[in-house]
Amino acid sequence: MGPAEIRDFVNSLRSTFSSIEVCCITIALSIPTIAVVEGAAFGGGLELALSCDLRICGKDAKFSLPETSLAIIPGAGGTQRLPRIVGRSRAKELIFTGRRFDAAEAVSMGVVNYCVPAGEAYQKALELAREINQKGPLAIKMAKKAINGGAEVDMTSALAVEEECYEQVLHTQDRLEGLAAFAEKRKPVYTGK
Repeated sequence: MGPAEIRDFVNSLRSTFSSIEVCCITIALSIPTIAVVEGAAFGGGLELALSCDLRICGKDAKFSLPETSLAIIPGAGGTQRLPRIVGRSRAKELIFTGRRFDAAEAVSMGVVNYCVPAGEAYQKALELAREINQKGPLAIKMAKKAINGGAEVDMTSALAVEEECYEQVLHTQDRLEGLAAFAEKRKPVYTGK
């Protein structure tokens, strides 16, 4: 592939992964996204996983951003998403060296949230999705918005984002249902209103 073809391909990946995040933040997918990794997540595969809210892997999973070995850099968001998850210094080490790391290290660095026996990551993702689905859907949506909107701004601005999101859930039927269910010692039945 020539430079123009590579640039087009990487721009397409970057656009796709960014679209996932934009959709997740602002449109229909304001619900949490969960990536499942069984096997290898190298380069664009890891960049795709990093664009999700949560990541689950099987114990045999391997990870790497090996692009510098090819005299390029991660171009689909890896240089921006990885440091926000593992910190700048660790991200630099992983990207500069292209070093592979295993599932246990991925958990310890925070790249993945859960590591389960090989072949069970999808099932764990479903369990986690079901657990999240039992919560108030508007609260989940606003929590995600507050976390994403406040993560990269100063604390005063971040607290303003949180306050705005809190205000969105304060006057909902779901909030009243949650309080009633707690008082009545029963499971809440949320409607998203």
